[in-house]
Order: sequence, then structure tokens, then C-alpha cells
Amino acid sequence: MQAMMLAAGMGKRLKDLTQDNTKCMLKVHGKTLIERALDILVDAGVSKMIMVIGYRGENVRELLGNSYRGMPIEFIDNPIFNETNNIYSLWLARKELCEDDTILLESDLIFEPKMVTGMLEDPRPNLAAVAPFKSWMDGTVVCLNDNDDITSFLGKAAFKFNDVDEYFKTVNIYKFSKEFSTKHYVPFLDAYCQALGHNEYYEQVLKVITLLDQTNLQGYRIKKEKWYEIDDVQDLNNAEAIFAEPDQKLDLFNKRFGGYWRFPSLIDFCYLVNPYFPPRRLLDEMECYFQELIADYPSGQGVNRLLASKMFGVGADQILVGNGAAEIIKGLMEMQTGKVGFICPTFVEYMNRIAPEQRKVFIPTNKDFTYTVDELIQFSSDLDTLVLINPDNPSGQMIAKTEVLRLAKWFESNGKQLILDESFVDFSDESEANSCISREIIEQFANLVIVKSISKSYGVPGIRLGVVVSSNGATMKAVQQKLAIWNINSFGEFFLQIIGKYEKEYARACTQIIAERNRFFKELSEIPFLRVIPSQSNYFLCEVTTPYTARSLTEKLLVERDLYIKDNTGKLGFENGEYVRIAIRNKKDNNKLVKMLKKI
Repeated sequence: MQAMMLAAGMGKRLKDLTQDNTKCMLKVHGKTLIERALDILVDAGVSKMIMVIGYRGENVRELLGNSYRGMPIEFIDNPIFNETNNIYSLWLARKELCEDDTILLESDLIFEPKMVTGMLEDPRPNLAAVAPFKSWMDGTVVCLNDNDDITSFLGKAAFKFNDVDEYFKTVNIYKFSKEFSTKHYVPFLDAYCQALGHNEYYEQVLKVITLLDQTNLQGYRIKKEKWYEIDDVQDLNNAEAIFAEPDQKLDLFNKRFGGYWRFPSLIDFCYLVNPYFPPRRLLDEMECYFQELIADYPSGQGVNRLLASKMFGVGADQILVGNGAAEIIKGLMEMQTGKVGFICPTFVEYMNRIAPEQRKVFIPTNKDFTYTVDELIQFSSDLDTLVLINPDNPSGQMIAKTEVLRLAKWFESNGKQLILDESFVDFSDESEANSCISREIIEQFANLVIVKSISKSYGVPGIRLGVVVSSNGATMKAVQQKLAIWNINSFGEFFLQIIGKYEKEYARACTQIIAERNRFFKELSEIPFLRVIPSQSNYFLCEVTTPYTARSLTEKLLVERDLYIKDNTGKLGFENGEYVRIAIRNKKDNNKLVKMLKKI
């Protein structure tokens, strides 16, 4: 078995990174793509490598020489690489392609060894590595029948997004038998180049063959094997995260803060959203009006305040809509001029938005990080403002509504401001009765400001919605001045417009979370190295005990199983222990995590 790599292209989309080098010379964590590929091929027992080079080909020759770890390398030059596509590079190597069974691959790939070894061990003679199509992919796709025969090759012109569930992306690694190359592929390659020229892609020949000839070309389904095609700088960034060394991977993912649809195997137990909402019908309704929403400007704050006031039962002058709660938090905290109190450990976005000299911190001394209103009153004696997240993040601790109102009354009578974050209150037991967002309450306490993330509780973080509620006109005016005229997009506004039709489904979703939280708590409590702290939210704070630390456990889950939990190492309040936070997802995902935890 020989290997053939097409490495003549210029890689223009990588810009500065390929100004002086071809794509196969790109480095991922200090090692070039070509060296990674050659190591895999040598270990798999491939007899030789044939490389078609063009742009900056001299650099490849200089790096590799005529052999690599004892495996001979033959070079074929494409002198008109800047005028042709990869079909011409393969045509130049047509004679060599017919000399032996061949692993054909492109030069911009990074992949795990078992992709090649699996194809070599597979008894089927002619294979194309394919993976289920995902949103980050681009290029040629195929359709398979039940026998994994490739029934069609589809380029961009024939691609239909409504059919993506039936598509498989070609990974650009093929196994061709000598017979297939000699009797089928090369004759069609010659004819195609003669008829249509050299500015095409070699997959076009495979497309013609599948239409006209019985070749038994089949799909080799990629399941858990990791791979990435690097066409631009974003692809390179994603590849570095996927193929990071174990001690690097966690840090790289921690820096991303989202966008995990590019990593379809990852199960995210770090970020906190509602796994049971929105329902399919709501998504279908938004999809129905997609074209209008993407083409039209959203309304200004006036209309959005009316929509939000209807949703939460307060006056339009008592509520503002933010681009997620984060925008509200930023504006609200930038207004603070006096001393502001925080209960730690906490959601650090509030604390990070004010100067260190303004902060005062209260850290509970008990092992579950619980606290009482009396403790908060004592702590707040010299404060101007207290930020209370209820239920708290990351502890999941909650103060009863009657106690919150007692605290609000004390703050009102002492001329202090209470900022109450209720982003997770809908997940608490008897959630409908626990929120303080009502016209009666906010009009009773003018110094009470309530923040709520719609993104988290309603499971729509991608459309970025949050609200702030208060009867204090001066406060609301000051926050509004911090917001842009079009601070939310049309999808967010449309969500506010239609959400009233789905109130029953939302209540049911919150009930499902509560039930799953109770079940998940029992399962996690059986893990000997976790102390699970009871929670009134959609996450658990867990103390990690021997043999693991918070970081080592988080790393192990991410590296070995693509399970991503929150490592709280270094967070204020956790200096005396090892803690992780685990989001509550649906039963299937939660069971995967429990199974892995029990296994290790």
C-alpha cells in the first residue's frame, strides 16, 4: 500500500500563514501537518509516499528530503499550480496511482491515526472516508445507501440545507485499489481533463463514475475519530483546540466561551441553559419567518419594552431589554459610585465591572456556602449596594422569597440599593411563586433592581436576551443611556413577540428540569470522589476529593470523553477546596457523564 498527497495549492485563504509556505507546512502545536500525516502513514506500514508539490514546493523538499523515517518519498512537480486545481495534480500522478493500492489524501488535513488504520484494515477495496455533515463543514458531500455504497457526489450547487441529515462530508482521505485506479478512475480522469480542462476538482471524476459506472466505491463512516480540514485561520484555531495536548486542551476551550457547534462531539456541562426549551414548534415558527427577520431592522427600545412588559407583567417604563443579561450588568455596574457588596463564590461578571476599591466580599464559612438574610444585613451595614444572585451561581443556594422581601425592606429603609439577579429562579422548586418580578413588589421597593437572563432560563443563548426591572425612574433612565438604539436583533424581538403562546410549554420544561435535577443528584451522589451540594438551579456545585483535583477531573473528562464541566479553580471563595460546577442537561447526556464518572 502506497500513499499519495496533493500539496501543490497556494492556500490563499490562510493569508499570511501561507505567504512563504504551502499548507502542509502549517504547524499545529509545533508540528507540521505533513509530518503528522507521515508519522501516521509510517506507523500504519505504508510503503512509500508520492507527493505532488507546486507552490513553495522547495520548502517541502528541504524539510523531508527523499525519505521520512525510512519511508521513501517521491516528488512530482506541478509547474502551473497557480492556474489549475487539484484534478491536474492528480492527473500528473496518474501513472504512479496505477502502480499499487493507494491511500489518497489532501495536505490540509489533521486526523487521528485510527482513521487510516481503520481504512487499511477494512476488507472493502475502495473507500472514501466520510463524516456526518455538520454546520462548520464545507465542500463536497455524498449520499450513502444502506450498504454504504456512495450513490451521489454533491457539490455546492446541488447542496440543499433541508437535506443535511442525509449528507456525509468527504474527509478527503480515500483508499483506491490498483484495479479501481487502473480500470475506472484514471481512464475517466483522462477523459474528464481532456473534455473540461484542468481547473476542476478530482471529486468531479468520482461523481461521474458513480453516475455511469459500477465501481463499488463505498463510504467509510467516521464516528468518533477526530479530524479537521484547515482552509483558513478559524479552521486552524479550531484544529488547535481539538488536537491540543491533554495539558493544553482545557485552557484552549476555556478561552472560547461558546461556539461549540464547531465541535459536535463535545457535550457542554459548563454553560447553563434550559435543555427542555424551546419546543420544536417555537423553533419552526422562528424558522418560518427567518427571511423577514434577517432582512429587517429590529424595533427600538420602546417597542421591545412593550413586549417585555407583557411577558413579565410590569409597566413598559419599568423594564428594559438587553443584549443578554451581560449588557444590562455592564451598564448597571458602571453606574455604581459607592461601595458594592458581593457574596462569593459568585458570577464574576458583576464584580469585574467595578473598580477593586469599590468591592466588599462576603464568603460564607460553612461547607455548602449557605447564608441567611440576617448575615447579609450585618454584612451590608457600610454598603451602598448589594448584589444578590438568587439562586446563587455557582452554589445553587437560594433564599426564600419572603426573606428576600425582608432584605429589600431593610435596604429600602436604610437608603441602599439591592440588585437581585433572578436568572435561575425559574428552575427552583415552586418556581412560579419565587420570582420578585411583579408590579406590586417593584413599586413597593424603589431601591430594588431585578436582573434576569432570558437566554439561560428559556434556552436561547444564541439570540442574546436579558431584562432589568425596577420602578426607580432615575435608575432605568441611566441604564437605558448605556444601551444602543438597536441593542437586540430581530430574532430576539420576534422571540419576545411570540413567547406568550408557549407559556404552558415553558412551565412544563421547568418542571422537567426539577425532576431531572432530583434524579441526577442521586446519581452524582454515588460518585465517591464528589460531594454534591444540593441546588435550586440547573447546575450542581461539587467538591472534588481524592484522587482527583478539580482541574485533573475536568481535564480527564474533556480529553478522554469530550465532556466539558466547569473547573472553579482560582475563583474567589474556593481557596480551601477543589470545586467543579456541573450543568443539568437532559437525561441522556447526564447519564453519559455519570457513566464516565463511575468508570474512572
